[in-house]
Parts: sequence; C-alpha cells; structure tokens
Amino acid sequence: MTMSVPERKSGSEGKEEESEDESEILEESPCGRWQKRKEQVSQGNVPGVESASLAMDTEEGVEVVWNEVLFSDKKVFKAQEEKIKEMFENLMQVEHPNIVKFHKYWLDMKESQARVIFITEYMSSGSLKQFLKKTKKNHKTMNVKAWKRWCTQILSALSYLHSCDPPIIHGNLTCDTIFIQHNGLIKIGSVWHRLFVNVFPDASVHSKGRQHRDEQRNLHFFAPEYGAGEDDYSIDIFSFGICALEMAVLEIQANGDTAVSKEAIVNAGQSLEDPLMREFTQSCLRHDPKFRPTAHDLLFHRVLFEVHSLKLLAAHCLINNQYLLPENCVEEKTKSFDPNAVMAEIKHDDRLGVQLKYSHVSPLELDKFLEDVKNGIYPLMNFASARPHPVPRALSLSQEQVETVKTPTPEPQETETRKVVQMHCNLESNEEGTKTHLSLFLKMDDKLHRQLSCDIFPTDSPKDLASELVHYAFINEEDSEKVAGFLEDAISRHRVRALASGSTQ
Repeated sequence: MTMSVPERKSGSEGKEEESEDESEILEESPCGRWQKRKEQVSQGNVPGVESASLAMDTEEGVEVVWNEVLFSDKKVFKAQEEKIKEMFENLMQVEHPNIVKFHKYWLDMKESQARVIFITEYMSSGSLKQFLKKTKKNHKTMNVKAWKRWCTQILSALSYLHSCDPPIIHGNLTCDTIFIQHNGLIKIGSVWHRLFVNVFPDASVHSKGRQHRDEQRNLHFFAPEYGAGEDDYSIDIFSFGICALEMAVLEIQANGDTAVSKEAIVNAGQSLEDPLMREFTQSCLRHDPKFRPTAHDLLFHRVLFEVHSLKLLAAHCLINNQYLLPENCVEEKTKSFDPNAVMAEIKHDDRLGVQLKYSHVSPLELDKFLEDVKNGIYPLMNFASARPHPVPRALSLSQEQVETVKTPTPEPQETETRKVVQMHCNLESNEEGTKTHLSLFLKMDDKLHRQLSCDIFPTDSPKDLASELVHYAFINEEDSEKVAGFLEDAISRHRVRALASGSTQ
C-alpha cells in the first residue's frame, strides 16, 4: 500500500526559498566587481553606517561586507566631500594581518540623498564574543595557549596602529569588534570607528544604529577618561585589558541588562588562578592612564614573552623572501631529502647528544605552519620597536583639527596596494648575440598576475632597464625597489654568463 504525502513549504524548501531571497543581488558597484545582497550582517557598530550587507567579490569569488553611510542633506555632504575622500583614501593604506581589510570605496549622488559606500573584509566565523558564549555554553574553559596566542595577535595589531606616525587610536575595541577565524586567526574590526566620529557630525548623518559607547552592555570596555579630553593609546589598552579578562573567564557577569559593574570586573580578575595573568590584566586596567603599559611593552610581559623558536624565525624569513623562491619550493625540496639524514645535531660532553632527522618533520604540518605564519597567527613582536609607519595626518586628527587643515582638491588617484608574492625572470639571447628577449612574471597576492616582456640590447644599462620595466609594471612603491633590484641583478648575471661562454652579448 502506498500513501501520498502533501507537499510542504515550511521545511527545507521554505528555507531554500528564504536563502535564495537573501542571495538576490540588489545593487552592483560602478566597476561591476562588488554585488550587494539582501542579507544583513553585523561587523561591529560604526557611527553613521546605515546598513551593512553581505556582498560578493566577483573577481576573487569571496564574500565581503557592503557598508553604506547616508547623507540626507546634500549640501552638508558637498561641504565635507574632500574630507571624506581623504579619510577613505587613508584607510586603504592601513594594512596588517590582524586588522580587518578595507578594500574599496566610492561616492553615490542621487536627487534625494548622497551615499558613501565602502567594502570591507567579511569575517564569516563571527565575533570573539560569540565564540566565548559558545565555549561557556559547552561548559568548557579557555585554553591558556589559545589565550596567549589571541592576546599576542590583538597586541600586534594595536602596536601597529599606535606606532603609526601620527598614532591611530582604535577607540572602540570590544569583544564584538574582534573577530576570530576558523584557523585561530584574530582580526580587529571597526578600526575606522573613531575616524567616523571625527569626520561625520551626528547632526548631518542619517543613522538608525546606536553607537557602542551608548550600549549599556559594552560600557565596561571604555576607559574612565574616555571622551573627557584628548584620547591616546591608553584608552585602547584599557579596552584590551577587559577583552583579555573576558577571554580568560569567558564572561564578566552583569546584573540583568545593566552595565557590568567595577566590582564584577575586580571579582573576575581575582578569579584568575595564574598570578601572571592577574598582574597582566590589572596593569591594563589601572585608573590613571599614565601608568598603563603600551601594547609593545605588553608583548614583553612575562605571561606572553617567549624566545622565538628557530623554526618560527626561519618561517618568517621564508615568507618575507618568498618572491625570490620558485613556487612549491618547500614541497619539492622535502621530496629530495633522505628521511634518515641528520639535519641538525646537539652535542653534549656529559651525555648523549640529540639528533634531528628529516623524518621528524611532516611536510604537511610544515605547509600548515607556513600558512599560519603567513596569515599572521604567529607574529614576530619580541624585538625592538619597529620604525613608525607613516600615515597621513587625517587619520588621527580630531574634527576641530581637520577643519583647520587645508585639504587637496584633486580627485583621489588610484593607488596600487596589492603585493608581489613571487617573481620570475627569463632571458634568452638570439643566435647572433645582438639582443636578448626578457620576460618578467609577477605573481600578485590577489592571484591576478602580471607578465611583461621586451628586447634588450648590449648597450642598455641594467639599472635603467629595470627602472623602466618597474614603471610599466605599476606595482606598489615597496615592491618596486625589490623587483628593480631583482631585474638588475638578473640582467647583469645573464651578461656575465654570456661573456664567459663566448657570446658577444
């Protein structure tokens, strides 16, 4: 006997329809690369941001966040247009593996209102707050190693921001604006929060969202002196201290929906069993901002500081010079090694030495470790403070100061921010030796590669040739020097080899 079951749309089919509805494309960027969807996302409240929607990067095939700032008064928008452009151009220069990436922005003028649209990296795994809640719900405790790794990554990002010249103050660091990826990578979001407060007056920006500063549940993240005067790095250190404490205890208890009390913070700190962790968090939460340590100093605190292993130092060296090495060099190299060969040995006079063989190292584990280092999970910070990162003044000026600074009026120029991760150069001389054909291949970090070729002659200067090719390659300034040096060296070595083999080249 058979029985027919009536169709139901309330189950999986209903969910599928809802999913298709959310993935509907509502709008497209002028260049066609970014496609806005219906689904709304939360990536940390920012003053003035009317909405944040999920979008698709059609070139990379990844999801991003489409943010919008609406101006109901077009006259106010026109008066601030140059300031807005300058601020967004500067935001695109902030780059760190533990900071949410700012991709692109553009302005949209309509009859009724004006919009600023900007694209940011999408943190699909959710916020640190969500992760801590799930961990507590499953009756688990925080792993100390994970806590240390997270603290190091957050401090690495803060140290970068505070070492900029002039310093960039985050001003909105909470467990809601820190995001964690599935691989353990931590990223700070909402870096533009304080800049938006300075550039967008509340009266001129149409916004329905409440700022985090006004939300009772997050008031305890803000330093006592917040908003009372000129902010400096110490307000971020206080916020970090609360984040570090919440990461350790999973949640600082509040009474109902009210703000977390000072007593609750003190009790949470006292509950830490490790005296070094207790001292670490307490130093960040000192009432007087003058006595709070810097982010760089905290990286040297006894609870976090450790001597970097030779393995980690070597991995950073490999990643930083990856453009000089052929693709899949690690995989190819490990294949040629004898598993029983000794790669290192520690000798002792009074006892047996220790031998390290290639068989002790798993190529798969090594590849994963290199990928983690490249992504920023294991930053190198236990060294002297790096030189300040130059950042235009607009990134750290208050609203009053910005008004006194003359801003340039030309349209912002497109600047190249992508990095060269690998380069190859091939030189082939003709039979007569009268000219050489040069091919340069540049592998970019966004997987959109570049290839240039030209004929060079014996009278051409290697230095001039390298400079000209780099000019046409249109790459960022830092990589230009590396590629020019690489090309000059390659051309010179080719000519030496050609002379040695008897060629007229």
